[in-house]
Amino acid sequence: MNSLSHASGVRSGLLLSNPAARGQIAAAAALAGWHGHGANGWWRHGGGGYGWVGPLFWPFAYYDIYDYTIWGDFGFWDYGYPDLYAGIFAPYGYDDLAGYMAGGGRGPGRGGVPPLAQMCGDDSRDVAGLPIEQIEQAIQPSEAQRVALDDLANASIQAARTIRSACPTHVVLTASGRLLAMQQRVEAMISAVALVRPPLEKFYGLLDDEQKARLNALAEDQRKASAPRAALAQGCADAQPSLQWPGREIEARLHLDDTQRAALEVLQDATGKAADMLKAACQPDDAVTPPARLAAIASRLDTMLQAVKLVRPALEDFYATLSDEQKAHFEAIGPKRNA
Repeated sequence: MNSLSHASGVRSGLLLSNPAARGQIAAAAALAGWHGHGANGWWRHGGGGYGWVGPLFWPFAYYDIYDYTIWGDFGFWDYGYPDLYAGIFAPYGYDDLAGYMAGGGRGPGRGGVPPLAQMCGDDSRDVAGLPIEQIEQAIQPSEAQRVALDDLANASIQAARTIRSACPTHVVLTASGRLLAMQQRVEAMISAVALVRPPLEKFYGLLDDEQKARLNALAEDQRKASAPRAALAQGCADAQPSLQWPGREIEARLHLDDTQRAALEVLQDATGKAADMLKAACQPDDAVTPPARLAAIASRLDTMLQAVKLVRPALEDFYATLSDEQKAHFEAIGPKRNA
């Protein structure tokens, strides 16, 4: 992590304020405990990030929210159907997960696993707070605007704590348990956004047109400085066709009876509907102001929650029809595919 430190750029000089650095940390952690072959996994996002790191869904969730809200960075939009898919078909085996909850492990040829708490978010003002100094420099706030900005900063700290509370405290080894963890993480993110939206809208409403233009220009400047990121916004819309259900492998491994096969069909139908919902909700380029981008985040998270809630009951119903041996075979499908 020290090698990734930086002291320049539009954001704070803190390591975790750099999206590229966070992406490298998440990628290193995602692969550090994995004993499969190669450096890539099918649960990797098109932009190079990983939706799951061990038992944790959406590492650095808080930072992705405020990066898109303030800077217009598209990392938030990388998350969607592939992560739901990875929640069902775990990319990690039991041995791979062992190091994540015990102070870090070591993978072959890789460094130690950063603590999951590091990726769950930091609730200190220096790390979790919005880039208040940059906003102040851009808009030169009046006294009333400064008070509103302080309220927004305090709300951002509460939001970070809310998301941090959804960090896993134990490893979940079943598909239904992973989707529950995913649901709880998204619900925490929705609560966090609800905390930030009113003070952000109040603060933005107090700005005059020139101040709004200068604040909005921060995101435009950032987009120009990282133009390749814009193309990654299409990842949430294009991910569905690349992940096909391993239907033949499930049939070959589990030897389903007619009741189980019918439950599996219901599950596949639910995941297909969830994928369509998430694809239809991809519109990252439409929002041009911080309040509009945060509203887009709220809408996207609501859709993700609906998708998880649609799939979870069908998964639990299918899982309930399986014997212990069949469950073990089902849980091994993801790690088996990696190997």
